[in-house]
Amino acid sequence: MIKMGGMLRTALLMGTLTAMLMLVGFAVGYLTGVPIIYSLGFSLILATVMNMAMYWFADRWVLRIYHAKMVSEVEQPKLHAIVSRLATIAHIPKPKVATIPIETPNAFATGRSPSHAVVAVTDGAMQLLDDDELEGVIGHELTHVKNRDMLIATMGAIVGTVISFMAYSVYFSGGRRDRDSGAGLLAILAIVLVPFAAMLVRLSISRGREYGADEGGAMISHKPQALASALKKLETAAANKRMQGGNPSTSQMFIVNPFRGASMLSLLSDHPPTAERIRRLDLLAKKF
Repeated sequence: MIKMGGMLRTALLMGTLTAMLMLVGFAVGYLTGVPIIYSLGFSLILATVMNMAMYWFADRWVLRIYHAKMVSEVEQPKLHAIVSRLATIAHIPKPKVATIPIETPNAFATGRSPSHAVVAVTDGAMQLLDDDELEGVIGHELTHVKNRDMLIATMGAIVGTVISFMAYSVYFSGGRRDRDSGAGLLAILAIVLVPFAAMLVRLSISRGREYGADEGGAMISHKPQALASALKKLETAAANKRMQGGNPSTSQMFIVNPFRGASMLSLLSDHPPTAERIRRLDLLAKKF
């Protein structure tokens, strides 16, 4: 089987979300009698406003949650040197650099575009990872920046929010059509199941972007095995000790989920299994 490119896979998944949105829209129209164009349009506008606000201001919010501190080259010369060199290789503007005063080793990138990006690394990661591993992690995060994954996540969130909003609005309004008919029961079934299916699709998009960032990070740093080693260390730390404080809703931003143990069902995770990520990086290392 030909391996599907990350962008094509994301496009297909976004198309699936859009099809789910239309299905819920038709179900809402059938059950309430409200023209689909009105219910769909209102929900889409509301969700777009909410999620675009998060898109523009999420970076400040998440940095504030974790008490991230912007650091200068004088304060963190090694970290700045790594970010600067790898950003040049990736052909993107050098992001701002921040450190997070948390012992749990991890890292994330945030920002609405490559020219408004921040790479943040916890104190724990700075202490745990060697220079090669740190380069692999930074390469991963810079790939997220280059691929504008924040924008893709926002687009998925907009569609997912619309689906959930429309489904819940019908549930609480009670609907006006005959729910005992076959078509009515199918409409209700769509409203119950589609939001859950949409969540699974969004998680799949997130996992796909992580695989893409791993591959991109390995290509940028030219150190896939170092990134694999870093992922193993970070996963072990996350499994042994859950991050204290913070907000679990931000888990998808981190290179590994710091709020869960290793036993979490992969289907309901916003990160792919670390063992599979390492396996793919090991295969990629053979090409270098």
